[in-house]
Amino acid sequence: MVPFLVAAFAILYLFPDHTQELFAWGIQPRMSAMMLGAAYIGGAYFFLCTAAYARWHWVKVGFLTVTTFATLMGIATILHWDRFNHGYISFFAWVGLYFTTPFIVFLLWLRNRSTDPGPDAYHDLRVPRLARLVIGIVGGLTLLTSIFLFLQPGFMISAWPWRLTPLTARVMGALFALTGVGELAIALDDRWSAVRIALRSQMIGVAAIGLAMVFSWSNFNQANPLTWIFLVSILFLLVASPFLYIWMETRGKVINGAA
Repeated sequence: MVPFLVAAFAILYLFPDHTQELFAWGIQPRMSAMMLGAAYIGGAYFFLCTAAYARWHWVKVGFLTVTTFATLMGIATILHWDRFNHGYISFFAWVGLYFTTPFIVFLLWLRNRSTDPGPDAYHDLRVPRLARLVIGIVGGLTLLTSIFLFLQPGFMISAWPWRLTPLTARVMGALFALTGVGELAIALDDRWSAVRIALRSQMIGVAAIGLAMVFSWSNFNQANPLTWIFLVSILFLLVASPFLYIWMETRGKVINGAA
């Protein structure tokens, strides 16, 4: 999975204007392509960490998140089958990924969830309730946006800050679900060890989205208020997520040092 994610990131993020020739389907404008690429590089980091770390609860919050995202992408593929480049090898990779990943990742979650020692098994640094409340609210609003994008693409096309098609609207819905479900999962588990990898993955994706906005600013309708809401939201995440991460890591070192 990681090689596919890295290759897709390279195509979508480095060559966003050439997706018609290089990818499973042509994505325009470049902001949509680069945003999908940003999610892929964050996902590649998450699965690398999953392979490197043995403890299930360190990575478990990402599995239902990925299942949700991949399921929505598979449904979007079926609904917009005619939009894809059926003769390209990248299309077969796309279909192979999104028609199998929802089942594989969900089964891995089912199989491994019993290995989670639980929140009281040993001492662990706890994420403060206020921080989890904020994360949960942001996650809920993000998930609500994803529902509208996926179920009401026509309405969201007319309101969105940059140009969408029915397919890209549903893909944006899947991307927002990826973030929204991920943040809700983080908010529901107060163990720092259980959320730090997912948070790092999210920070990588958000940083890539922020950079994509710089290179794709001409795609945005600056008269649309949602443009500025989107910009402020990304800036908030770019500041708040690293702040939380550094603060929690510092707290952990202080506590461990005192012990």
